[in-house]
Amino acid sequence: MRLPRITRHQAKAGAGATMSLLLAGTVMTLSAPLAAAAPDDGSTVPEDAFNEDFFSEEEVSEEAFDEEEVSERLNQLESGPGEPDVGPGEVASHNMEHLSNVPKNGLLQSTGSDIAFQGEYAYVGNYDGFTVYDLADPANPEQLVQVHCPGPQNDVSVYKDVLVLSVDARMEDDTCGADRTSDTEEYWEGLRIFDISDPSSPEYVKAVETKCGSHTNSLAPSKNGNMLYVYVSSYSPNPALANCQPPHDLISVVQIPVNAPHAAKVASEPVLFPDGGYEGDDRGGYTETSGCHDITTYIEHDLAAGACMGDGILMDISDRKRPKVISQVRDVENFAFWHSATFNNDASKVVFTDELGGGGWATCTEEFGETLGANAIYDIVDGELEFASYYKIPRINSENENCVAHNGSLIPVDGRDLMVQSWYQGGVSVFDFTDSANPEEVAWFDRGEGISDGGTWSSYYYNGYVYSSDLSIGFDTFQLDPSIDGDARRDLPELNPQGQESF
Repeated sequence: MRLPRITRHQAKAGAGATMSLLLAGTVMTLSAPLAAAAPDDGSTVPEDAFNEDFFSEEEVSEEAFDEEEVSERLNQLESGPGEPDVGPGEVASHNMEHLSNVPKNGLLQSTGSDIAFQGEYAYVGNYDGFTVYDLADPANPEQLVQVHCPGPQNDVSVYKDVLVLSVDARMEDDTCGADRTSDTEEYWEGLRIFDISDPSSPEYVKAVETKCGSHTNSLAPSKNGNMLYVYVSSYSPNPALANCQPPHDLISVVQIPVNAPHAAKVASEPVLFPDGGYEGDDRGGYTETSGCHDITTYIEHDLAAGACMGDGILMDISDRKRPKVISQVRDVENFAFWHSATFNNDASKVVFTDELGGGGWATCTEEFGETLGANAIYDIVDGELEFASYYKIPRINSENENCVAHNGSLIPVDGRDLMVQSWYQGGVSVFDFTDSANPEEVAWFDRGEGISDGGTWSSYYYNGYVYSSDLSIGFDTFQLDPSIDGDARRDLPELNPQGQESF
């Protein structure tokens, strides 16, 4: 069969001009990080032109899978791809209404990525930068401002007046106008930090270099809220790279003083896998542990769940600088790449996702079955992770639609465990895992083959609506049937899905 390339969602960025804000039809240029001595300096200078070859397949740190070995494994399966439930060019849904779409535009033409929310604003990542949307009319978001600041994945988180972006690629320097570089000694990758006290005019105030860059980031504020700790997930070390040496069994913890973000720095580099973690095997697609892909914090319980390539972990983060692994699990039969994690509201369960194929494979066909490229639901029993069940969307996709479990969040309904989740071209799924052994889909939206080149990256529930970042066609808004979310909380002040708070 034909397998999509694993880098399909790494769309090449087009040529840009400078780090810019596109605001109400006016383009303004911003400087690189503002000087530490004057973080509130609003002076602007143009940056260098953006390199149109920014995203080459060999440069972006993505999951590496042996397509030939996995193809051989699939050939041993009896069934074929099957007929898709939603045909090419068609759109279908159940208990879910599509309300609006804001297409990609302006200087941000690359891959849409993650989302964070604060007040009446959504901050949506793109490999070219990020967009701020005004949600005053939540069914019809209005684009407020674009910040052109290229860097994969531009995974985004917000806390008070601080916005954090992840850069997982070698750059010539830390400015937003920097080009990619092949230099293995002199380069920069890590976190970019912005002041968003005025959401319509974000200010770039600081860059912090971290080992192997930052694929994703997760927030863990201090108890008093004055210090923001950021858990930086990165992976795939290379002995040829000066700042990404193996073994890479650690995460970086960056501390950001909330009232002085220009003073941000690396606070610690705790080793999570002193034994090296899972060593991998020869089946193809089953990845050894060499860092973490994503971490979800739950500070009210002093817990974090880590999806770390070949291992799923539960951590005690009562000491923010020194997270400690308290439970570790592996699934060498069905899980290929532990990608992300979501707690239920009372922190008695964790939903882990498996991104088999790195987001580029069509794993929602019949031959992959119900357990490959799926979620795994674990109960937390006496501080230990115990497997309960798998969940995968029940619809069959075509063999040309990349589909696998990806980013989602809880729906804040008291007494039920409900989650909304993106499945790339498999669309958006809402499932109930209150009975962790028997999860059930209760709503969904699916665009058939040919409408979106890549599908939806993140789908999150925020104050009565589902918002979704599509890799290629922009920012979507949905509304669920009241039978699903009629009792959901609609007054959350903020939402970072990788930094959960109790509702």
